[in-house]
Amino acid sequence: MDNKDSSSNKNTRKLKTYQEARLQNIENLRKLVVDAAATLLQEEGPENVTVRKVAQKMDCSTKVIYSLFVNKEGLAQQLYLDGCKLLANEFEGTPHADDPAQHLLNLGETFWEFGQRYSSYYKLMFGGAFADFKPDEESMDGTVTAMRQLMTVISHAQEQGLIPGPYDTETVIRIFWASLHGVIHLYMGGHLGDVQSAHAVYRHTLTLIVGSLFPNQSS
Repeated sequence: MDNKDSSSNKNTRKLKTYQEARLQNIENLRKLVVDAAATLLQEEGPENVTVRKVAQKMDCSTKVIYSLFVNKEGLAQQLYLDGCKLLANEFEGTPHADDPAQHLLNLGETFWEFGQRYSSYYKLMFGGAFADFKPDEESMDGTVTAMRQLMTVISHAQEQGLIPGPYDTETVIRIFWASLHGVIHLYMGGHLGDVQSAHAVYRHTLTLIVGSLFPNQSS
């Protein structure tokens, strides 16, 4: 009798209210829609991620997509946040180097590889692929989280006096990031030739930036 009561209590605890079940179903559906949009993004590029095409891929009406994300920009935001998670994972997997200058070089190379491996995400996040989409506060927080590895290396190097100069950590990161992004953006716009030529320019730029940050670094 006690065993039956215990089993009954466990089953009771597993029961969800209607509201909980509804919210879970909505969240699952949102994830499926984002997955469908992400597939389109990677396979066909950001210009082909439309509410109509996502609905077709999901075999549902566009009304369903609009009810979940309001508009295309709402869907773009979720893709942006997914891109931030991808970038964070790439940085987390970067080979560690005890020398902060070398580790910064490694992170810079990872940023290039992210732009190549996830070019559609990169264009959405940093290339203005969705003209009407502007990252909101949540999206910008996602960017900060993605760049945390970079922030940590630079801030620690500053604390150790390895990066001299008047600039704070945020300014140094912006200079570093903007310079590398500029090369990738020029390459994607067809201004730097093939991928090998563009990568060579990128590596030279990366080396110059790191060298200027660590002026006392022995060669």
